[in-house]
Amino acid sequence: MKSFRLIFTLALIFCFKVYLTTETIAQTGPITRAETLRGSITPEREWWDLQHYDLSVQFFPENRTIKGSNVISFKTVKAGNKMQIDLQTPLNMTKITHGSAELKFEREGNVYWVYLDKELPKGVDDSITVYWEGRPQVSQNPPWSGGITWGRDDLGEHFITTTCQGIGASIWWANKDHGADEPDKGMNINITVPENLVAVSNGRLKKVDANIADKTKTYHWQVTNPINNYGVNANIGNYVHWEEKFKGLGGDLDLQYWTLPHQKEAAMKQFKEVPRMLEAFEHWFGKYPWYEDGYKLVTVSYAGMEHQSSVTYGNWFRNGYRGRDVSFTGIGYKFDFIIVHESGHEWFGNNISMKDAADMWIHEGFTNYSENLFVEYWFGKKDGEDYVIGSRKNIRNDSTIIGTYNSNREGSGDMYYKSGNMLHTIRSIINNDEKWRAILQGLNKEFWHQTVTTQQVENYISQQAGIDLSKVFDQYLRTTKIPLLQYKIDGDKLTVKYDRVVPGFAMPIRATLNGKEVIIKPTETVQTIMYPEELKTFVVNRNFYIETELMK
Repeated sequence: MKSFRLIFTLALIFCFKVYLTTETIAQTGPITRAETLRGSITPEREWWDLQHYDLSVQFFPENRTIKGSNVISFKTVKAGNKMQIDLQTPLNMTKITHGSAELKFEREGNVYWVYLDKELPKGVDDSITVYWEGRPQVSQNPPWSGGITWGRDDLGEHFITTTCQGIGASIWWANKDHGADEPDKGMNINITVPENLVAVSNGRLKKVDANIADKTKTYHWQVTNPINNYGVNANIGNYVHWEEKFKGLGGDLDLQYWTLPHQKEAAMKQFKEVPRMLEAFEHWFGKYPWYEDGYKLVTVSYAGMEHQSSVTYGNWFRNGYRGRDVSFTGIGYKFDFIIVHESGHEWFGNNISMKDAADMWIHEGFTNYSENLFVEYWFGKKDGEDYVIGSRKNIRNDSTIIGTYNSNREGSGDMYYKSGNMLHTIRSIINNDEKWRAILQGLNKEFWHQTVTTQQVENYISQQAGIDLSKVFDQYLRTTKIPLLQYKIDGDKLTVKYDRVVPGFAMPIRATLNGKEVIIKPTETVQTIMYPEELKTFVVNRNFYIETELMK
């Protein structure tokens, strides 16, 4: 979840992600050096490959400060001695060590330049330890704005959460804050809190240490798989939990549910959605990607977020999305939007992760599309189609879905509903449901636990479909224009052509002529097709996201 623009039109209200005005301006203005440092693979990032994090953070609720350290383990892919470590203001780095040596470092905005005591050659496994402290940025509107939420629950107890997609994990912990490099060997997450509170994070809880001297407890969580930075989270409150097993494609999957005590009764009923979600998504996408780390659903004060193996939930224990149906059809009230959508990210966003923020549609488009696949699995194909087609009302076509590379600039919020409808259209082009399902499963196998580019995803789908879909991707991802099919019927003749399309666009579509389905292949050039009978009706299949008009 991320934020660009806070314009409360009807479409945005129903759009799952909201965009803040300040970041919208940044999206359209000149690219700054700060954006380049945040969003590109700089020379100071390129020479070392991240292997593991050992993150420790203590939260001090009374004065809203934190103090942390992180052992950053890496392997050198070329020689180097200067590193970029990211930590956002107003937090401050206090010390950096390499073995027994303290390293020199200097700050440039949200970046720390770290100078090793000697150049490391290629092929070396090594680590540095960074230390920081301060009063982190407070989230003004979680999860759409990043930072820490220092809240209270309904009973007055501390209720603290972290959210950082888009703005970056370095808003609360020091790391290599770029999507292209995830810790290959996972990470440890050690959260220290006052002794009356519980800290829930990613992966599995290995132990809890009681620190008698300062009346705190440290919760030690372990993630064994690669994890994207914004997927790391800390949820702190008066939590209780229960567990169950899901018999899935990878065997028994451990499920944990963490709620506040007064929420437990409602949660135990509503969270029955989780096994249904897992059954549907393993059918469509293949094995849940994190059997080793388990699955947990954690209640929070905001709507929800796709933190890997630690999905957060704040959907009021009811179906729809906080009382609304994003498809405008009534079908959205048949399931819990947050459980389905945020868990769908375990496959797209967490298993398959973008290298560059400009390709965020890989996370959000496929996950938006997962909603109607869930609907189809449980309620039938017609409801699935109705759901995705109904969601077109949310599409704004204000700017392109692909953002600006090497600058941490994401594209339009249309990356959700428009990308979902693009994928639904591609399924309709292929017109073979088993092949389409195999493509979705194949993506998760081919790019298992990897970071990818849009081009890799496009190429894979085209290759597996046996159809060159490059112009289709160009049309929907790289322009704001919806293809317009112009047509004219004259006796037994049908005349068609595309308008508002990229050069070379020739997407075949299915239509009904006189009650019979046919395939037509319009292009930018006017075509006239003869039929053996007078044409009285012409209707384009609704599953293709195009517009039509009578030719003048």
